[in-house]
Amino acid sequence: MRLMARIILALVCSAIAAMWVYALFFASKEAVNKIGDIDWTQRAERRCLEAERQREALADYRLISDVGADGLRQRADLVDRATDTIVTMLAALRGDVPNDEKGRAIVPMWLDEYEQYVLDRRSYAAQLRAGNNAPFSETTFEGLPLAERLATFAGDNRMPACAPPIDLSV
Repeated sequence: MRLMARIILALVCSAIAAMWVYALFFASKEAVNKIGDIDWTQRAERRCLEAERQREALADYRLISDVGADGLRQRADLVDRATDTIVTMLAALRGDVPNDEKGRAIVPMWLDEYEQYVLDRRSYAAQLRAGNNAPFSETTFEGLPLAERLATFAGDNRMPACAPPIDLSV
C-alpha cells in the first residue's frame, strides 16, 4: 500500500515537473490576441489616447451628495458624454482595418465587444436618470467582465490607452 502511494506521488510530481519544463522552455510566449500589424496598433493607440484625453477633460470630482437634487441626472449626462468619446474612437478604429490576416479576423470581434461595453454604459446612464445610484455593472463573457477582455486585447497589442476607461468602476 505504501509502495503504491509512493509510486503515485512520484508520477504526480514527475507530471508537474514536466508541465513546468514545457511551460518555461517550450511553450509559445506569444500572446494569443497579438496581431501582426504594428502600424495599426500604433495608430489605434494614438486614437485611443485622444479619446482618453477628451474623457479626462470631462472629469468632475464632486461628490454626488454635493451636487444637489439633480446630481444623478448630471452624472448620467457626464457618463453619456464620456461614452460619446468611446463611440467616436470605435468609429475611427472600424474605419482603419489591420493589414494582417489575424488582425482582420480578431479586431472586429474586439470592436464588437467594445460596442457591448458602450451599451452597458448607456444602460447605466439610463439607470442613473431613473434615480438608481447602483454601481456600474457590465456584461460578462465566460465569467470574465467585458472590460477585462477588452483590456487584455489592448495590453497584448501594446495599446494601453485602448483599454476601457475605469471612470465608472469607483
